[in-house]
Amino acid sequence: MTQDPDAGAHQALRLIGPAPRNWVLERPGIDHNVVLVGGGQTGCAFAWALRRAGIGKVSVIDAAPDEAHAGVWLHAARMNLLRTPKSLVGPELSLPALSFQAWYEARHGREAYAAIDRIRRVDWAAYLSWYKQFLGIEVRYGVRLDRIEPAGDHFRLHLNTGIETTRKIVLANGVGGTGGPYYPPAMEALPTAFRAHTADVIDFSALRGKTVAVVGAAASAFDAAGVALEAGAGTVHLYARRDTIASVPISRSRGFPGAYDNYRSLPDAVRWEQAVRFRRYGSTPTVDAITRAVAFPNFHLHLSSPWESARIEGGQIVAQAGGAEVRCDFAIAGTGYFVDPNARAELAGFADKIMLWRDRYDPPVDQLDDYLGAHPYLGEGHEYLEKTPGTAPYLGNIHVHNVAGFVSFGVPIGDVPSMKRDIPGVTARISRDLMLADIDRHAERMRADVAPDFGPELYAAALNRGGLPPRGSRA
Repeated sequence: MTQDPDAGAHQALRLIGPAPRNWVLERPGIDHNVVLVGGGQTGCAFAWALRRAGIGKVSVIDAAPDEAHAGVWLHAARMNLLRTPKSLVGPELSLPALSFQAWYEARHGREAYAAIDRIRRVDWAAYLSWYKQFLGIEVRYGVRLDRIEPAGDHFRLHLNTGIETTRKIVLANGVGGTGGPYYPPAMEALPTAFRAHTADVIDFSALRGKTVAVVGAAASAFDAAGVALEAGAGTVHLYARRDTIASVPISRSRGFPGAYDNYRSLPDAVRWEQAVRFRRYGSTPTVDAITRAVAFPNFHLHLSSPWESARIEGGQIVAQAGGAEVRCDFAIAGTGYFVDPNARAELAGFADKIMLWRDRYDPPVDQLDDYLGAHPYLGEGHEYLEKTPGTAPYLGNIHVHNVAGFVSFGVPIGDVPSMKRDIPGVTARISRDLMLADIDRHAERMRADVAPDFGPELYAAALNRGGLPPRGSRA
């Protein structure tokens, strides 16, 4: 008889009991209590957390056509191994039986899990698919959010499928959720047929035999270089603007629980300094990402070589990088993302009302950073705050759980390191807000008569048992 690999997970769900019934009061004309924008690992983890909090009428939407194209793990992510330690708490939150470790050990054994250093990307994707299906989390694929329209105490969501209403929104839409892919100015002018970003779906097979340039030196750049080489690219040149590859994971210095758990409560000056410090040390690629590319003799690394200009000549890209001329057939930008609410169409009607870090904090001259200043200054529940108090109170009902929360919360929001702390925190805030928004009706509900569990007949036979005189009588 074949053993059920999910027996432990089923047992854990049985022991914690069924999720509470939806306690949120109905409001006429409101379709959803919460809409989660993004059906990847974060959106599904939020759906589970909200269900366990007794919050119903939650909808998860994703613009991708199906599960295989949602998230990043089966297309835009190209690493062989995840960059985070395998021991971090992920979407299982407080239920270890739903963890990657439990899932993996149930299928491959404890020794197999102990033997891996970090999680293979394809295994993580398989685990996330199982998590969604096992918990019965429904994601509405092919549903794109085009515009958020504030409408008093709720929002009208303009979707490609029509208009729906919701009281709360969680932006769990990944690295481009409050901005987009960043191209160096020299690459922006190139025709799209000659360039791509690591965020894009790239046909690497079309680069076979070609000369490929990768601009950037963080993990995604090395991953793209490795895939291009494995796909048969003739030559791959990686161009880094620094004179060395970033190798110091500086954020580890604040990885202890006191800093992690209380980061949002730290003074602005401390959080800003930490963000600046990370920017100056740089985002480090993993050892395996570097060795994957360096192993190929047709891989060439160019330090102190930012792209200064680029044009198309004779069907090729001709660029200037570090004072030298570069000729290549295709260029890939592994240069990260920019954050700017004003760049997002869905936020266009009110982006100028969102408080940014540059509106809240005036850093010392030696810590000025326009990139960080464009990040939204988020509240304790990851909610947008008003630039001018009283002008846009609805912003408090939009919760940001994507990379735009980095300066406010200190880790890459939406990645595994943020889950343990921030998903429960945002869920608790949503619960509190929904409760207080209808406090009069809930107070009336709490004043309602409650039928007794039993009557006096249950204990009548024991009254005065043994002949003792009634209390208060004289012997």
